[in-house]
Amino acid sequence: MSDRLPLDPIRFTQQLCEIESITYHEGAVGEFLASFLAGRGWAVEKTPVPQPPESVGDGSRWNVYAGVTGQTPDLVFSTHMDTVPPFIPFFEDAEFIYGRGVCDAKGIIAAQTAAAEILRADGFRVGLLFVSGEERDSAGAKAANLTSKGSRFLINGEPTDNRLALASKGALRAVFRAKGKMAHSAYPELGDSAVHKLVEVLARLLALKLPVTEDVGPSTLNIGQVHGGYAPNVIADKAEAQVLVRLVGDSAPVRAALMDAAGELAEVDFTLEIPFARLRAVPGLPTMIAKFTTDIPQLSNWGEPLLLGPGSIHVAHTPHEKLAKKELLEAVELYVKVGKQLLA
Repeated sequence: MSDRLPLDPIRFTQQLCEIESITYHEGAVGEFLASFLAGRGWAVEKTPVPQPPESVGDGSRWNVYAGVTGQTPDLVFSTHMDTVPPFIPFFEDAEFIYGRGVCDAKGIIAAQTAAAEILRADGFRVGLLFVSGEERDSAGAKAANLTSKGSRFLINGEPTDNRLALASKGALRAVFRAKGKMAHSAYPELGDSAVHKLVEVLARLLALKLPVTEDVGPSTLNIGQVHGGYAPNVIADKAEAQVLVRLVGDSAPVRAALMDAAGELAEVDFTLEIPFARLRAVPGLPTMIAKFTTDIPQLSNWGEPLLLGPGSIHVAHTPHEKLAKKELLEAVELYVKVGKQLLA
């Protein structure tokens, strides 16, 4: 591979970010990645990821795996191709690149690819796995876990400021649904307000004392969406809230607390759980605790996991997503360093 030009992570990030790939619409970026990697000498496999019933997309989407023909990788780099909405066009200045996906996680794709090519050229057995659906339900990671390549280590990429994560919080998503009886609001005694019931449940949720893990921190709860009713002069017969808890341990006590808060006022449907994960450290590297959730628990068959990547999670999912060019280039060196330490 020595005759192949070195990969420019900044320009590669730009190419990726110019392709809109909001969750359920990853087809085009997957096609581009598969073609790009094949052109750089990788043996590429493109695996379909099904669209869920609630999808707003109707096209194909993929996982993309790149390796060396006939070789079992010792180390696989992985991250996700999808982004959150809305699409934000790429632009740059002397210090930063900006736009949707520059740090979450298309810049990471570029850094991991550049690092993998360096390691491949040095004789290490490496692969690349880029998946769909991480921002919603980890559908791509779940599919990929059925076709693992037998690697010993997995370095998953998320924005950690180039620090190695010692743990990653889990996630428990719940829908609270209250039912009532519709009536004219001038005669509330003739109805039964589902909104009033739900408001009482939400107040109980906000007052919960959730579990704390000493070296990780507290569980946190967010009421992300509330829907219900028809008009101010109508007693609501239904109301719904979407709630997400960031887990720092076993989900059982959290589930019980949410059920207790609902009581007889609302039904609870648990729609997603991603477990809390403790992760490997590497001597000599700065560390952090990831308060967010990753694909790592869904990629358990791909080897012992590590979590590392350039960029700040504080600007991911915002209108101001950005990544320092210097940090992106440093991530390539860091991925190479960690890979060599793991495989020494």
